[in-house]
Amino acid sequence: MIKTKNLNKIYTTEEIETTALNNVNLDVKEGEYVAIMGPSGCGKSTLLNVLGMIDKASAGEYHFLGEEVAKYSERQRANIRKSNIGFIFQSFNLIDELTVFENVELPLLYLNYSASERKKRVNEVLEQIEIIARKNHFPQQLSGGQQQRVAVARAVITKPKLILADEPTGNLDSAHGEEVMKLLGELHETGTTIVMVTHSPAYAEYSHRTIHLFDGHIVSENIQKEFKI
Repeated sequence: MIKTKNLNKIYTTEEIETTALNNVNLDVKEGEYVAIMGPSGCGKSTLLNVLGMIDKASAGEYHFLGEEVAKYSERQRANIRKSNIGFIFQSFNLIDELTVFENVELPLLYLNYSASERKKRVNEVLEQIEIIARKNHFPQQLSGGQQQRVAVARAVITKPKLILADEPTGNLDSAHGEEVMKLLGELHETGTTIVMVTHSPAYAEYSHRTIHLFDGHIVSENIQKEFKI
């Protein structure tokens, strides 16, 4: 599903040039569950943003579903991203002015689903994520754990092939963190590929393998469990 070759990302200002990713070579198979770990500032979130086509690499190759996308324009990347990739962020990134239902519905609007299709799918996902009773609430009326459930629902509403999760438990207590990890595990069991950034060795154990980044490099890799295609 994912293959990068000598991937680089450099941020340049008038005074300084910062290398966030340095010759990253990464393969992720369809259906795999991969954790990315490393100290703050090592390039984890940058890598996730490049893999999710939110950001563009400065150099190197990035193949997604067999397609070389590194040189694509923002419009081309957006077209691939909106129908294939779901994002879960540490800070939830919900829109305060929209209800739970409307937040989860939003990706379907971009894909031009009919109103009846949107209603059916949103209700199904909210039921699955066990947040249906809060569908008319606003984000500020929810606990942190409930907000992250809504964020998970929004990420999976389009039935994406890939979920990218950036510290999905970072703002949660341990009980709610375990709930989110359980949800990710259930998604993975349905065949969804997951790439997750985490600081928690315990949560990394949920994955097939853990990739360790340091100063923009992949420095090591641990295999937790065998991945069978």
